[in-house]
Amino acid sequence: MPASFHARILTLFFSDLLLLASLVYCDFPASLTLERAFPVNQRVELGELRARDRARHGRILQGSGGVVDLPVNGAYDPYLVGLYFTKVKLGSPAREFYVQIDTGSDVLWVTCSPCNGCPKSSGLEIELNFFDPASSSTASLIPCSDARCSVAVQTADSDCSSRNNQCTYSFQYGDGSGTSGYYVSDMLYFDTILGDSQIANSSASIVFGCSNYQSGDLMKPDRAVDGIFGFGQRDLSVISQLASRGISPKVFSHCLKGEGSGGGILVLGEIVEPGIVYSPLVASQYVFLR
Repeated sequence: MPASFHARILTLFFSDLLLLASLVYCDFPASLTLERAFPVNQRVELGELRARDRARHGRILQGSGGVVDLPVNGAYDPYLVGLYFTKVKLGSPAREFYVQIDTGSDVLWVTCSPCNGCPKSSGLEIELNFFDPASSSTASLIPCSDARCSVAVQTADSDCSSRNNQCTYSFQYGDGSGTSGYYVSDMLYFDTILGDSQIANSSASIVFGCSNYQSGDLMKPDRAVDGIFGFGQRDLSVISQLASRGISPKVFSHCLKGEGSGGGILVLGEIVEPGIVYSPLVASQYVFLR
């Protein structure tokens, strides 16, 4: 056997939290010496394994931007809630809006004033708000000439109204409900988790939908929220917008609790938490949660 040879190696890195696989090409000697980070006959405390893994993940996250942390409420049980939702802060001054988490669509939209058919109260014990672009000092409408409108109209869901030079949209969801409105640009406020676990208050200007019409289940007050947060892969999703500026990775992670009080974990980035099972997304396709 020659002293070295060119080969394809599949390397596996194990930890108490995650299994990573990487495919590399390299030249290496025929005789290799492999060393364990923790000897097989040495007892290692779980806390030591966790600390090592958190440090490694911290280095990864520091190189790919911060991680945006979002609160999660709701539950899967249709007799209790039947949906999961999070809270976002928009505008100047900032106002809070509760939006349903949806992996089957792309755009973040909230109810705007005025709105036809939009509920004014909710059975989820949350206060509904109406976003008013005229009341925000940092809001601006997206005209037809804006390059971001060109990105939006590449889909069948968006259009450009020549009558008032506004970039508009109309969405239909799988349950038969729908909404329409126009795009605005304004500030989004969020908590960023840095690599050393510190939390920083951050903000960024994003494009989102301003809904002035709703139909179907979106009109029902028993489960009413202020809008929908799309976690799709297209350019106008909040994930894509923040990732394009290096604010957070183009990845989202969630752990949705199904029992007890519900809720869960939701971040734009990677969750570093024991017991999480990861599933890769297929490029240019959507993943629907049932």
